[in-house]
Amino acid sequence: MSTPFYVSPQQAMADRAEYARKGIARGRSVVVLQYADGIVFVAENPSRSLHKISEIYDRIAFAAVGKYNEFENLRIGGVRYADLRGFTYDRADVTARGLANVYAQTLGTIFSSAAEKPYEVELIVAEVGPAPEDDQIYRLPHDGSIVDEHGSLAVGGNSDQINSFLEQRHRDDMTLAEAVKLGKESLARDNNGGERELTADQLEVALLDRSRVQQRKFKRVLGPQLRRLLGEDSSSGGSSATSGSGESDSSSEGDAEE
Repeated sequence: MSTPFYVSPQQAMADRAEYARKGIARGRSVVVLQYADGIVFVAENPSRSLHKISEIYDRIAFAAVGKYNEFENLRIGGVRYADLRGFTYDRADVTARGLANVYAQTLGTIFSSAAEKPYEVELIVAEVGPAPEDDQIYRLPHDGSIVDEHGSLAVGGNSDQINSFLEQRHRDDMTLAEAVKLGKESLARDNNGGERELTADQLEVALLDRSRVQQRKFKRVLGPQLRRLLGEDSSSGGSSATSGSGESDSSSEGDAEE
């Protein structure tokens, strides 16, 4: 009779973590930056229908990298949690911290379960507050841990190089145009330290705007408005316009596969 093959629990967890990290690294990056009036999300995503950035609730947004079907299920679950909690209690009781805790429990349970593979996803949950110091940004890796972030953050792809680039250039008092341009420049960095050419058509941009009078602070920046912010539209003199027509998208959203 052959001896059963033994793998220590530590080695099994390390193998699962490495498997998830490799899957996440194959996706295109997402950058999140705080600016003077809120939080902006910039992602490399040429798809117009499969989104990496989504609205969850009034002041809360969700961004993800990795496998579309996996983080799309998490996004839908987050929307259901937020709607139920807001309806049962009060809209103010729906918070990014509460949502991050729910996601952490789900990801942690899946990661530690030997019955299924770990999710190849990394999530960002952000909430805009009345003032910059009230903004909240949480990063949730594949294992369900929660990291409280501030200022700027990149996940997926070559996130280490992008985060180093952002740390040197990001300021909390940036204008929206400055933040979007910095997001684009950071995403254009490659693993060798070079720079690729990215245009507005290759980017997905959305923001949580605290100055918005509506209760819902999420909106997308699309088309001519995005090109003006990036300085690609030479026919327009204004660089501070945002997408008035780019309202939140409630359709199924996710990451285009590589």
